[in-house]
Amino acid sequence: MGRFLRWTALGAATALLVAGCGGGSSDGDEDGKGRTADARPSAGSSNTATTAALPASLTGQKLDWGRCKATGDSAAPSSDWQCATMKVPLDWSKPDGETIGLALIRARSRGSGSERIGSLLFNFGGPGGSGVSTLPPYGGTFSQLRERYDLVSWDPRGVGGSEGIRCRSNKDIQAAESVDITPDTPAEEQAYLQDATDFGKGCEKAAGELMAHVSTTDTARDMDLMRQVLGDTRMHYFGISYGTELGGVYAHLFPKNVGRLILDAVVDPSADTAGHAENQTRGFQRALDDYLKSTGQDPERGTAKIADFLDGLDGKPLPAADGRELTQALAVTGIVLPLYSEQSWPTLTSALESAEDGDGSELLALADGYNERDPSGNYGTTTHSQRVISCLDDKQRPTAEETKELLPEFERISPVFGDFLGWDTAGWCHDWPVAGQYDTPEVSAAGAAPILLVGNTGDPATPYEGARKMADELGKGVGVLLTWKGEGHGAYGSGSDCVDSTVNAYLVRGTVPKDGKVCS
Repeated sequence: MGRFLRWTALGAATALLVAGCGGGSSDGDEDGKGRTADARPSAGSSNTATTAALPASLTGQKLDWGRCKATGDSAAPSSDWQCATMKVPLDWSKPDGETIGLALIRARSRGSGSERIGSLLFNFGGPGGSGVSTLPPYGGTFSQLRERYDLVSWDPRGVGGSEGIRCRSNKDIQAAESVDITPDTPAEEQAYLQDATDFGKGCEKAAGELMAHVSTTDTARDMDLMRQVLGDTRMHYFGISYGTELGGVYAHLFPKNVGRLILDAVVDPSADTAGHAENQTRGFQRALDDYLKSTGQDPERGTAKIADFLDGLDGKPLPAADGRELTQALAVTGIVLPLYSEQSWPTLTSALESAEDGDGSELLALADGYNERDPSGNYGTTTHSQRVISCLDDKQRPTAEETKELLPEFERISPVFGDFLGWDTAGWCHDWPVAGQYDTPEVSAAGAAPILLVGNTGDPATPYEGARKMADELGKGVGVLLTWKGEGHGAYGSGSDCVDSTVNAYLVRGTVPKDGKVCS
């Protein structure tokens, strides 16, 4: 069973980072006369006790930067990019103990001397996404930032080149696609939960001791070590989707080390497991409504039509290319992917029309894109790492009975997505071998420099309301909210000159916009 949805920008790679910008408008301080986020350390600033206690073998390590190699199906990036491996403790409670290697990538700043601010770290979401493979294709989107920063990303622990975890084989992944993830009978429910148990056992076997050391908190501590090894006094960071939660956790742990942090497509830190599922149910239904309006359809009638189509697939999948079938779960996944980007809406129209004519191939191809399945039947492992990380973070384990009590409300919110996201709360971490760490992440960051949050009113995966809640929880004077009245997952690089110029001014000049600024 693969997770139906998570806070992922990577599952819809082009949905967030679209090269080139269109028009935009704003209210607020276009003259740049806002507060300043100082990129340099203030007098007397210091690292936390945890950081200060690290051995010199970690803080003093010199990275051996060199040409990047091809990874998986991805060709090696151009010579602009360099790769290295950084050592971090396997267990942060034992910094002198066993270490693991994290894969890093960078493009050196075009600026020199006083023009260079430092390193700008990127996390693109997931959790479980590879920064090493994601950053180079979108380097052009961040070209203005490269004038002042080294662009840096990495594969977090348990991901890709950093002890990446594979929980089951390609054959077993494809076999699991036949499992009904919205069970209607006791037999289907048993099969659904058994598949979850089997997946967890596969992860435990593959990860071993690492299974208990891939949390968001672990990765935030890795980031602060990375900051030191890269030679930066302050942390400058661009977090997208799940990367906003990671940024919030970092700011809580190391508030005095915060430099300029951008959090785009913001996760609601106050929501628990059921709360996140409900948020996404509302977000994706909102995006579906907007899509249906754009095609001239009544949202209520259009939703009912799609829901009826999906109900029909529950017992009778559609034939698709290469002898495969479009199941109900794959169809929903295929609908989800183009909702990440307004530019992909025509693709959704074509896929739905083709399905109405009895051919599920286009929706299946979209689902394969989300699930990282190539034409040869090989699957990526983002969802494997995603599950291992999130189930170590989240200690809530809703039962099937508790989930059934939630389903009527989820289905009321969205006849298309409610059932899937509701059942996901029961299956995702069911019978997980390792206990979770918290109900919700702690992100309060009193004393930190201003952190800029970018919320998109049409974001399906991380609904806009979460951005305001993150700003509130970061604390007064810390969280600064920029709103974009747009569509799709994320805002920067998605067509708003207003958003891009405001973010660039913050990162490059340290100009903090007025809290509540709106780009339309």
